[in-house]
Amino acid sequence: MDERVIGRSGQWASVVGLGTWQLGADWGDVDDKEALSVLETAAESGVTFFDTADVYGDGRSEETIASFLSSRPDLHVLVATKMGRRVEQLPENYVLDNFRAWNDRSRRNLGVDRVDLVQLHCPPTAVYSSDAVFDALDTLVEEERVAAYGVSVETCAEALTAIARPNVASVQIILNPFRMKPLAEVLPAAREAGVGIIARVPLASGLLSGKYTKDTVFAPDDHRTYNRHGEAFDQGETFSGVDYGTGVEAAAEFAALAPEGFTPAQLALRWIIEQDGVTTVIPGARNPAQARANAAAAKLPPLPPQTAAAIRELYDRRIKDQVEHRW
Repeated sequence: MDERVIGRSGQWASVVGLGTWQLGADWGDVDDKEALSVLETAAESGVTFFDTADVYGDGRSEETIASFLSSRPDLHVLVATKMGRRVEQLPENYVLDNFRAWNDRSRRNLGVDRVDLVQLHCPPTAVYSSDAVFDALDTLVEEERVAAYGVSVETCAEALTAIARPNVASVQIILNPFRMKPLAEVLPAAREAGVGIIARVPLASGLLSGKYTKDTVFAPDDHRTYNRHGEAFDQGETFSGVDYGTGVEAAAEFAALAPEGFTPAQLALRWIIEQDGVTTVIPGARNPAQARANAAAAKLPPLPPQTAAAIRELYDRRIKDQVEHRW
């Protein structure tokens, strides 16, 4: 699989990575055996970038990755984790002492002396403007606790503030055919600054797979049940912030645009890969078949121009007015 450099970090990631939120929590139950099988299948399919966080299953996701990689010393996989969501979301909690404590825990969970890439995990907006926060992150690099750092953001404005920071290696942002706003300013700014872009929620929480109907029922412990209106965390993380009924209808139109040989999910992933400035896209997978199919999107042919134009038209007509004013 093709790899791209993660901005200023000098590290490389496969163009399709693996998001591992679902291996920890909030997507229904995934048992340990299935989780390890997902990691194995992704790696065997050419994936060299795993994204996790210290709060996914309270560390379970990190520990599962560590267990898998310890059994496969032949593999080179870059692991990015996140920190900051283990405390009340107040700017004053984003300080060096807490960073060190959170980093110590992640390094134990991952079984490493130094984390490849650590990302602030969608912190309060004020954090992005704090010199002290980024000085503290620089200290983690100087202390060889982390090789590089980036941020995970909710809004384009937060992304642009972070990109202006001189040592930010990457910005993780929601980008998919139902969330196109980053194309206008964020991706050009990242390209200009040499900052990597990690595209998350690429399938709009599964909407873009085309598999759901208005009658689909998700498990009670699945965020697609309990966070549709932002009850637990930012609404944009669930179905990209799109009203579910509208999303299902628009997803059916999207699925009809898939060229021969593409699944709807692969169409979404291929569209993201082709956006200038994207480093890697990190779909999740609940089983090996999904992991294999996601990775295969990297090897599909470029999208015909008329398909890309139709995706844009669908977004402008059905989705744009729901999401662009918020994120």
